[in-house]
Amino acid sequence: MTGEMAGDELIRIRVVDDQDVFAMRKLGREVAEASGLDTQDQIRVATALSEIGREVLSEGAAASAAFLLGHDNLIVTIDLSAMADLRPTDGVTLAGRLVDAIELDPAVGRITMLKRLPAGRPRPSAEEIRARLAKLTPATALDELRQQNRELAATLEEVLQLNTELQETNQGVLALYNQLSEELEETNRGVVALYAELDGKSAQLREASDAKNRFWATVSHELRTPLNSIIGLVRLLVGPGGDPLVEEQLHQIQLIGSSAETLLSLVSELLDMAKAEAGRLAPQPSVVDLVALAERMRMTLRPTSGTDQVTLSVKVSDGAAELFVDEVMLTRILRNLLSNGLKFTEEGEVRLEIDLDAGTHEMVFTVTDTGIGVPEEHLERVFEEFFQVPGPIQARTKGTGLGLPYARRLAQAMGGSLQLSSSPEGTMAVLRLPHRYDGTPVIGRVLVADDDEEFRATVRRMLTGFAAHIDEAPDGLVALEVMTANPPDLALVDLLMPRLDGAALMQRMADDPRLREVPVLVVTVATSSQYPQAADTVISKHGLRRESLLEAIRNALGHRDE
Repeated sequence: MTGEMAGDELIRIRVVDDQDVFAMRKLGREVAEASGLDTQDQIRVATALSEIGREVLSEGAAASAAFLLGHDNLIVTIDLSAMADLRPTDGVTLAGRLVDAIELDPAVGRITMLKRLPAGRPRPSAEEIRARLAKLTPATALDELRQQNRELAATLEEVLQLNTELQETNQGVLALYNQLSEELEETNRGVVALYAELDGKSAQLREASDAKNRFWATVSHELRTPLNSIIGLVRLLVGPGGDPLVEEQLHQIQLIGSSAETLLSLVSELLDMAKAEAGRLAPQPSVVDLVALAERMRMTLRPTSGTDQVTLSVKVSDGAAELFVDEVMLTRILRNLLSNGLKFTEEGEVRLEIDLDAGTHEMVFTVTDTGIGVPEEHLERVFEEFFQVPGPIQARTKGTGLGLPYARRLAQAMGGSLQLSSSPEGTMAVLRLPHRYDGTPVIGRVLVADDDEEFRATVRRMLTGFAAHIDEAPDGLVALEVMTANPPDLALVDLLMPRLDGAALMQRMADDPRLREVPVLVVTVATSSQYPQAADTVISKHGLRRESLLEAIRNALGHRDE
């Protein structure tokens, strides 16, 4: 602050008694006003001088005060007599709060105060201020007391005005608070009504799904016996022990047998679809020789191509010789994919490649063909039951529209995924299955907290083989109880749950020392603005696939390890 203390001296005054203190106070206010300070700053400068003056007189000493005008500040120096004890007293401390800077120099017995002048405001020169101060009359104690009372009254009036404005502001805030409270209450009622509607819709969907599964199971069971009887009778009629048949009779009976076998295959697929949706299609894994399996597929399906213009080839990489998987389910998936390729390829090649993805530890089965392809708008619809892509070749081929949906359900039941891509040059189907030759899951215990029972069942199928234990909870309170009993290695949490929602559940987890380190993966339909900060990873329920779910879980585990 020393560099800021230079300036032109405006006036100097001696301070010996109380009358001099009043005069110094009045002079300080006048100098502050002439220098361009506003009313409040004038009062602050005058009060600071008054406090310093009283401290000087209480020591029984004399002093002289000089007012200086700097470039952008007003400086007041108070020089004390040698007998004064210069120290930071209460009066000096109070004065320091009223000005911008204060400095004590015990070596020379000087107190220096600085008040910065407002920038950008025109102010008179030092000569003009000195001429103005020369016209002042000496101040008496009564005059200064009157001035102090006027200043106090003005300050009190300002305080009353501020209180009035504050009261009006408080009334506005209270009105806004009441309005927001009413809107929030209305929103909460809407949310409760929405929850009730969603629960009703979910119950209806579950009932419809259960009815569909019961229908499929009943129809499948009732149709198996007569169909097997028809197939048996056809074999008896066309077998070596039957009566001779003319060519036309043999042809018609074989058509009956072929139709019965097709219908029986459809019934079996319907029954397996019902089992898969109900989560009862349990894989029976064993070590499978993929080289032998691929060769069997090539040998058994090659004659069905019906033309020498289409070749069927298989290739198994050296690192993909064996897989711990349900062989029957895998065979059905590959037969379905290869049959589709051969059915819709008029010339070219259908190829099966098997390789191990070292990055994801998954076995990858890729079936490519040079057929007509699938239009982009139908790539996902082909996985819907009974859907068939419209077109001339599809019209000529037999099918039920259950093959690809059935294959995807089998893949999900084994903890894998099935994706389809297509172009004018052909179609590519990619089947991914977890490489569990040693039977070791990637993660130990996973908790799925979601009020949608069907979604929990879907996630359970997706995590089969990936997680050793899967716990389920229909709401946040049950999830908290399950996690407290058995802390999981990862929690999949939905935000919109009854009783205790996902955000509140994560807050409870953060408050529990045993659960705060559990990674949280939010799987929800909520908007991004509703995502809690405590979530390690957030993915949407819409179009959720196994590979995206497993990738999100790995990201959540990796984020927590960092």
